[in-house]
Amino acid sequence: MWFFRSIGPSGFSSSSTAEEATQGIDATGLTAIVTGASSGIGTETTRVLALRGAHVIMGVRNMAAGKDVKEAIVKEIPTAKIDAMELDLSSLSSVRKFASDYKSAGHPLNILINNAGIMATPFLLSKDKIELQFATNHIGHFLLTNLLLDTMKKTARASSKEGRIVNVSSEAHRFPYHGGIRFDKINDPSGYSRWAAYGQSKLANILHAKELSKQLKEEGANITANALHPGVILTNLFRHSNVLNGLVNVLGKVVLKNVQQGAATTCYVALHPQAEGVSGEYFSDSNISKPTSQAEDELLAKKLWDFSKDLTE
Repeated sequence: MWFFRSIGPSGFSSSSTAEEATQGIDATGLTAIVTGASSGIGTETTRVLALRGAHVIMGVRNMAAGKDVKEAIVKEIPTAKIDAMELDLSSLSSVRKFASDYKSAGHPLNILINNAGIMATPFLLSKDKIELQFATNHIGHFLLTNLLLDTMKKTARASSKEGRIVNVSSEAHRFPYHGGIRFDKINDPSGYSRWAAYGQSKLANILHAKELSKQLKEEGANITANALHPGVILTNLFRHSNVLNGLVNVLGKVVLKNVQQGAATTCYVALHPQAEGVSGEYFSDSNISKPTSQAEDELLAKKLWDFSKDLTE
C-alpha cells in the first residue's frame, strides 16, 4: 500500500506525485496523446505533461468535459498547449475517425498514453459486439496504437527522439479468468464475471505492450512500449460496485492514492530519462515491477495479438 512509502531504485515511491516524478524535465517540442483525459489520472497526466511543455491532445468521449478540463488547465498554466479530440475507445469506428483526423491534422506523435478504461461493469457488448471491458480497455487501444504507429515512427526518425507507448494496466491483471484470456468466450455472457473480465482486459494491456515491444525491437524502431499499474486510486472507476464505492468513500483517503500520486508512474514512464530504452516492462510506483507469469508469456502475447488483429480488421 502507498502509505509504506518505500523508495525504489528510481528514487521514487508510491507516495511520489506526477510533478515530483517529472521535476526538472523539459518536454518542450514533444507531442502526446492521452486517452480518457477528461477525468481522474488522465486529467492529471495531461496537466503535468502540459506543465513540462508537451503539446497534449486529449482523447475524450465527452467533448464538453474535455473543454472544461482544457480551460481549467490553461487557467492554471497559461503556457499549456492542449487540444481535445473526440474518442470513444469502445467504438472501432470512433477510433478509426480519431486516428484519421489526427493524421490529417499533420500532428507529430512522440508519446501515446493508453489510459482510458472502465472497471467491473455488468455484462454488456460494445457497438462492435465485443464484451465492453475488453473492447474499451484493450481492443480500442490496440487499434488506436496500430493506426498511429507509422506516425510515431516518422516522428521518432524526424526528431531523433525516442517515442514512448504507455499502457495503463493494473494489478488486477493477477486475477483474470482461469487461463488468462477467454479467447473462445470473449463475448459469451455465460460464466461472465465483472472482476475477472476486468482482470482479463488489464492482463491484455500488459501482453499488448510486451508483444508490441518485441516487434518494435525486431524492426529497430526508436519506440518503447511499456505497461504499468498506477495504484489503487480514488476515482469514479468504482461507480459500478455499490459495496466498493461505499468502502472507498470511508477508507479512500487513508489507503488509496490520490490522482496526483496515481498519475506519477504514467508520467515517469512517458517522460523520465531513466526510462529511456526500457521496453516491454511492467512498472509500479515509478519502478520496474514483476507481473504474473501469464503477463510474461510470449506465446500468449502473440496469440492475443493475432486475436486482436482479427477483431479489428
